[in-house]
Amino acid sequence: MVFKAEMGFVSTPNLPMTIPGHFRDWKTAKARIGWGRPGRGIGIQSDILSAGAKGRRPRFRVGRPTGIEAVSFMVPDENERGEPARTRAESGGAPIRRGLNLAGANGSRASRATEDEELLNREVPTQPRPRASELAAFTHGDPWRVLRIQGEFVHGINALAEVGAAVAVFGSARIAADHPTYAQAEAMGRALAEAGFAVITGGGPGVMEAANKGAHDAGGFSIGCNIELPFEQSGNRHTSLSINFRYFFIRKTMFVKYSNGFIIFPGGFGTLDELFEALTLVQTRKIKRFPIVLFGSSYWSGLLDWIKGTLLAERTISPEDLNLLIVTDSVLEARDIMVDCYQTRCWTTWKKSEGAKVDADPPGSPAARVDPSKNDAQ
Repeated sequence: MVFKAEMGFVSTPNLPMTIPGHFRDWKTAKARIGWGRPGRGIGIQSDILSAGAKGRRPRFRVGRPTGIEAVSFMVPDENERGEPARTRAESGGAPIRRGLNLAGANGSRASRATEDEELLNREVPTQPRPRASELAAFTHGDPWRVLRIQGEFVHGINALAEVGAAVAVFGSARIAADHPTYAQAEAMGRALAEAGFAVITGGGPGVMEAANKGAHDAGGFSIGCNIELPFEQSGNRHTSLSINFRYFFIRKTMFVKYSNGFIIFPGGFGTLDELFEALTLVQTRKIKRFPIVLFGSSYWSGLLDWIKGTLLAERTISPEDLNLLIVTDSVLEARDIMVDCYQTRCWTTWKKSEGAKVDADPPGSPAARVDPSKNDAQ
């Protein structure tokens, strides 16, 4: 016999049900229905009476309704494949849903589950055990992952919605506290906070910690956007607001959306990723132009030589693409660049840029406008 086990309650006595045609012969079958939750009253037991030949309509003697924890059916005869029928517990079946509705062959329900019941009830193991990892299998699929991504976007935007003027500071997580770059990053965070900017970092150690510390100690708004990594990254304690992210691309979206400029200290692949992401977004007009400052001329000189000597020489970029890429060794100059670009849209700052050094036209000129012949990031 086949019953449909769903959420709900059984309250109708003498409920008729047709026996499916693939069962050959019936004598007496009993549906054993487990007890409800503690404190929720007794369970119910239904006996199928005089179920003879297939197609007959057995009658149910249904007891007092209650919440149901488990259902198993004992059928002494064969199934449609000629195999001995077994109980759900004997066959080791999948977890079943808490609660019960009995539906006949025509799909009618004894008690229709409400939307609240569908939400609040869940599958449970057939035998009591405190953890059942198989029940969470649906959380590892793409549909649930998309919802988690959406939720992380909502969480990040909600947390940062009140951020005003802000500058993102990037750099290596491996810079020790006694390194000269650490002291420079700390001074940078302090100078930006005193100029009225919130300081946003990746929330980790090294340069990020130093910039957060400088801003925090100056009484500024110090923000850390931390990322879940299998190594290296852990949140620093010098933040006014700390946000944890699972996904790099969501975290990067927050940096770009809530920053008015980037200051890039010496760093590794992650730092280079943030640098070229910003350059690409500016070049392709996906965002408004904002200043990108490389701090530490000796560290960045090799990269700049390659950009100019190879990319620019091969015409894979334009001179104007370098208009807001600025190199400095001065904390105060970097701060002034952020202030100038915030107040005047970089009308004077661009003269210090790498674009100006290669005779690029200034921002707003015909050569610096969108070129429809160029593809994105070409």
